[in-house]
Amino acid sequence: MAATVAVCVREGTRRAPAFWQMRLLSLLLVVAATATEQQVPLVLWSSDRDLWAPATDTHEGHITSDLQLSTYLDPALELGPRNVLLFLQDKLSIEDFTAYGGVFGNKQDSTFSNLENALDLAPSSLVLPAVDWYAVSTLTTYLQEKLGASPLHVDLATLRELKLNASLPALLLIRLPYTASSGLMAPREVLTGNDEIIGQVLSMLKSEDVPYTAALTAVRPSRVARDVAMVAGGLGRQLLQKQPVSTVVHPPVSYNDTAPRILFWAQNFSVKYGERWEDLTPMTFGVQQLNLTGSFWNDSVARLSLTYEQLFGTTVTFKFILANRFYPVSARHWFTMERLEIHSNGSVVYFNASQITGPSIYSFHCQYVSTFNNKGSLLVPSSSQPSLWHIILQDFQIQAFNVTGEQFSYASDCAGFFSPGIWMGLLTSLFMLFIFTYGLHMILSLKTMDRFDDHKGPTITLTQIV
Repeated sequence: MAATVAVCVREGTRRAPAFWQMRLLSLLLVVAATATEQQVPLVLWSSDRDLWAPATDTHEGHITSDLQLSTYLDPALELGPRNVLLFLQDKLSIEDFTAYGGVFGNKQDSTFSNLENALDLAPSSLVLPAVDWYAVSTLTTYLQEKLGASPLHVDLATLRELKLNASLPALLLIRLPYTASSGLMAPREVLTGNDEIIGQVLSMLKSEDVPYTAALTAVRPSRVARDVAMVAGGLGRQLLQKQPVSTVVHPPVSYNDTAPRILFWAQNFSVKYGERWEDLTPMTFGVQQLNLTGSFWNDSVARLSLTYEQLFGTTVTFKFILANRFYPVSARHWFTMERLEIHSNGSVVYFNASQITGPSIYSFHCQYVSTFNNKGSLLVPSSSQPSLWHIILQDFQIQAFNVTGEQFSYASDCAGFFSPGIWMGLLTSLFMLFIFTYGLHMILSLKTMDRFDDHKGPTITLTQIV
């Protein structure tokens, strides 16, 4: 992993646009090699001066945590303007600035011209190339608590009708899309459109002479480093490079009330009753009329109910029950899938699934979730009697809390650290170390002769003891 959190702070007097672009883009180029799953950039600027002091304790490889981010945001929220704009993009990585920001000498083709101009003209600005994903995921709630104002989702049309007051706090949330290169629009076109939206919003505020503090960040990384070869005009292919095989992936099951609440996905969802198997994958994912009657969600309990007609000759309902609790030891909420219920013919079969757990801000992923011992046996029958039901969920993933849109959050995987391969390597290494130690001990135990026969002197006579 190559990343940096070198913080660019520019206070007071204005500097030339060329200097700012060179400083910003050179900084982003340093960190553009690889981004991890938990890092997104954050750009801040304000119409007021002296909101951020220069940071002296940053270094390459450092990631801004939620506590460090609060030290940067507190001065801006306490001393700066009470109108805060949060430009929240679906996906954004530091590689976006490298690939589309004109850092290879073609600055006239920069996709972020309005953003760079805003940062150059802003009296106070701050750039954090690598911010912990958890800190960004709680940014909206943090701003809401500090300002004492609920976030207002706006677009250009809504913003024109608003009358902002400098004395009253306002938190305006503007969502910006991002489309992968395989979509209908290339990332460059989408980012250019987002930059135009930022420019129009800032021009509108400038025309009304409204003081503000703005922030640009993303929900998750975009990982555009994979598309750099296409973006940079064909930088060349590596030797023996294979084209990735495109696979059709079905969408996850999504339970919605006012917004998406529960997400469930599996590569293969198969059920066995008695000696008969049924593949429920085509009847579950990508189906418009999937019966989710009985599903329920709140901040503490979530229930995903899947009902299938004429399954094994009757109506069968699968219920995934999850709970969300706060644990003071870790100072965060954790979710647990308490059980899986199978309702059929008036009877209910319970499977304990307490091993399916993780932080509430994450989703849960496991290669196999099943009732079979050779597949991990994460589903344990609550009854001591053998059950006629068996389930296999391959490449299983579920999230029931802190769902944003219809995309899973970072996954907490069930794979343990000490896999069979690691244990085999450790035991082999210990055995080889034992052989080496024993051999070294034998070599050090060798003793040389201390008496030798001299052909010019008398012969050495060894007395035989009988």
